[in-house]
Amino acid sequence: MNRKLNTKVARFLGGVILCLALQSCAGALIGAGVDTAIEVVKVPFKLAGSVVDLVKPGDEEDES
Repeated sequence: MNRKLNTKVARFLGGVILCLALQSCAGALIGAGVDTAIEVVKVPFKLAGSVVDLVKPGDEEDES
């Protein structure tokens, strides 16, 4: 009877450890996905800013 209890406890603790390990991996994957999504959203604004800088007449000093 004692051996059955030890096996159940070992399986439970193994399952808990596995869940915690997978949770940290999932957090890293979600974080990477969010970072990528943010960068994808930033690109059109950077592109629009570059186009405006090209079209807008000079704030820079003219070379003489």
